[in-house]
Amino acid sequence: MQKAFMKKLFLLPLLAALFLVGCSASKPIDAAATSETKALYQNLGKLSKKHTLFGHQHATEYGHGWSGDQNRSDVASVTGSHPAVVGVDFSGFSGRSPQAIAQAKEAVRQNVVDTYNRGGVTTAAWHFSNPVSPGGFYWVDSLSLPAVRYIIPGGEAHAQYKEILDGIGAWAHSVRGADGKLAPVIFRPFHEFDGGWFWWGKPYASREEFISLWQFTVSYLRDSLDVHNFIYAFTPDNKFRTEAEFLERYPGDAWVDMVGMDNYGDMGRDRYAVDTAAMKLKIVSDYAKKAGKLAAFTETGLESIPDTAWWTNTLLRTMKRDDMRLSYVLVWRNDIRSPTHYYAPYPGQVSIPDFMRFYHDDYTLFEKDLNHIYEKKKFLGLF
Repeated sequence: MQKAFMKKLFLLPLLAALFLVGCSASKPIDAAATSETKALYQNLGKLSKKHTLFGHQHATEYGHGWSGDQNRSDVASVTGSHPAVVGVDFSGFSGRSPQAIAQAKEAVRQNVVDTYNRGGVTTAAWHFSNPVSPGGFYWVDSLSLPAVRYIIPGGEAHAQYKEILDGIGAWAHSVRGADGKLAPVIFRPFHEFDGGWFWWGKPYASREEFISLWQFTVSYLRDSLDVHNFIYAFTPDNKFRTEAEFLERYPGDAWVDMVGMDNYGDMGRDRYAVDTAAMKLKIVSDYAKKAGKLAAFTETGLESIPDTAWWTNTLLRTMKRDDMRLSYVLVWRNDIRSPTHYYAPYPGQVSIPDFMRFYHDDYTLFEKDLNHIYEKKKFLGLF
């Protein structure tokens, strides 16, 4: 009896260590993060052990042939539930008239608050219009200037960039739910930075310039503007095949909460390469486990979804192929007017039967499946 008791005592530190490893993604980089933001971070980590939240960009703002309808999404019209993750965009927060900016901020604020009140999760992309030249957020050879070097500390447009961040900071303080609490937002600035299509892309900014931009952005929002309801996501495109390549522009663990990948090319747009896509996702997931971060498949999809088995045969197979922990997967938007630019099914779309199999799979979670995701749980396994 005494020997058995001593053996149990010996094993306790080991079991505790294993428990901590399993819960390593437990704290955001902002020590002053709101309790709801901390709870979301922790619960996403717990859920990712067995599940992945499904997300859709602009899901409740507009869809295939409609815009602005209250409490509507194409996903809900098909399944009865909104996506668990709703994507918004800060694209309208600069580069427009003051009136247009105010309207954009209010529309996004209301969307975020509505999602929070329903118990869903918001992620925000930033298609940031070039602040120092024409061309919008894309790189246009005849128009665009390499703005990163202009807006980082020491750059001639740094003060202008701070004003834009001031606007984002004020907006972040305005997204209060019905409970009076600030809604958390997964913020993924400067996404797909390893490509050359955006002005912040790899050809137009050195590694040092990009890291300076990232670190200043986080520091200014968090430490100067007291934004404590953001989770910061580092999300390149799919142009890596090793961890070293994935981390080539990584600003450091002190500056990132979530690591992710945008990947359309391997998922049917350019080729069907489930093994390649899964290998890249595993690099993301493995680094998250090692560094105590969250991981996500931050953008993907197949335009028009002509492949009637894409949801289970490509997307689900990719995410399930290896032992990965992915907080969410997000597919791109359904355009209002275009007959072909959509990434989630709408009533009558040909992939619905397979999407319903995807919906009913225990691995995927939609908004109706979420249970108090903004509240801390004392024990694992409550989901």
